[in-house]
Amino acid sequence: MAALNDEQVMLRDMAREWADNESPVTAFRKLRDAAPATGFDPEAWGAIGQMGWGGIVIPEEFGGSAFGYLSLGLVVEQLGRNLAASPLSSTAVAASAIVMGKSDKAKQEWLPRLASGEAVATLAIDEGPTHNLSVQAKVTDGKLSGTKAFVAEGDGADAFVVAAEDGLYLVAKGDGVTVTSRHMADSRSHAEVRFDNAVAEKLGGIELTAAVADRAAAVTAAEMLGMADSAFHQTLDYLKQRVQFGQVLSTFQALQHRMAKMLTELELMRSTVEGALEAIDAGRSDIDQAVSLAKATAGDTLRLVTREMVQLYGGVGMTDEYDAGLYLKRAAVLEAMWGNAAYHRDRFGRLNDY
Repeated sequence: MAALNDEQVMLRDMAREWADNESPVTAFRKLRDAAPATGFDPEAWGAIGQMGWGGIVIPEEFGGSAFGYLSLGLVVEQLGRNLAASPLSSTAVAASAIVMGKSDKAKQEWLPRLASGEAVATLAIDEGPTHNLSVQAKVTDGKLSGTKAFVAEGDGADAFVVAAEDGLYLVAKGDGVTVTSRHMADSRSHAEVRFDNAVAEKLGGIELTAAVADRAAAVTAAEMLGMADSAFHQTLDYLKQRVQFGQVLSTFQALQHRMAKMLTELELMRSTVEGALEAIDAGRSDIDQAVSLAKATAGDTLRLVTREMVQLYGGVGMTDEYDAGLYLKRAAVLEAMWGNAAYHRDRFGRLNDY
């Protein structure tokens, strides 16, 4: 577990309090049923901007706080606990691509807007059903063409950080950009985005694409950590009050063993996720390995906890009245994003010449 400083503890606690009071799971249900075109609540996003969370990885000179990825992960984790439908993760990682990029124009134009919550940005990298950094999109004379099949938060994005054959580009929403909504199991914003000779500003080469994808995977793992923690504790609370055969379910030894198994896996997950975020902040040479370890562990653990949640709730766990199914569906989507557990285990092995 990471050793947090006083500012990080305050940030985590503030995010937890805001998520519980202003963005509980009931808020997600309300948003799901309303189905706004952007895929998120503008008022909630405005509040996040006012609290400065959009600028956590943005330098102070552009209106951010430069608190780093571990701090961002702490906030995303708390939002993940309640399935908050927020474009914070996508915007923060897209902002980091601009920060690490070479375009001063993009930094001046977009970073202050992203830090304040005035604008939303996202990554447009994958062109197929699975994560793959080998892309076909091309840029000719400053115009980008190609199709990105699964773009999280794409419906409400004002800018796209797009992967092309020779690196990353920034494309603003407008002429040459067509966004088509996709309906996914988690009821969150996903879109197919087609670029047809869209004006593109180059941020960096293929090495930047890989670095940004690692950051996206690490932040996604932080959301998965929050979900797994919440699903575990909700299940534990349910077992403590549900009576079956004249006994409280939590008294059955077999169920105690299953909960103990989940708790140990959850603690391991926390260590790997926070370790990856710390590796990014420290600029270590093994960021890719740390991220693959975290994402693989996160995928396995969240899948275990959410499936156990549904099973231990019994028949009611399959109904929409209970939250178990919501966590299961979101878990399935997040596991596939930025590479599933099998992808990252294979990648970790290749990085270590196994």
